[in-house]
Amino acid sequence: MSVSIAYLTRKETISSCHRLHSLQLSDEDNKNVYGKCNNFWGHGHNYTVEVTVRGPVDPKTGMVMNISDLKVYMKKILMEQLDHKNLDKDVPYFKNIVSTTENVAIYVFNEIKKLLPKPELLYEVKIYETDNNIVIYRGETK
Repeated sequence: MSVSIAYLTRKETISSCHRLHSLQLSDEDNKNVYGKCNNFWGHGHNYTVEVTVRGPVDPKTGMVMNISDLKVYMKKILMEQLDHKNLDKDVPYFKNIVSTTENVAIYVFNEIKKLLPKPELLYEVKIYETDNNIVIYRGETK
């Protein structure tokens, strides 16, 4: 008997500020690479974050996972750790890692995965930095 596979996505919006600045680059190189996003005082974003889980639909519950549980896990990471924070100063992970949206997506993916009772269900984190700039991370490495 086959089991259907479904994707379940929950979306939240957070506001955070940061400065794109790499300790591995000179000040001049940082300005050239990051432009106005290297402003000493930083800048902010209203990020929209989507977390998607993928898995078999349980025949008893009709769910991949309870979306209320996913909401709790996302709140712990997004609202408690990142919302209304300076990513570079308030989140230890970004002390030596540039707080690009790519790295924010990796952070969110890894932190959510730690909370899930079935971490293999985590499929994707998608972050809308702006309406035009979107990053997707699926846990892939090379």
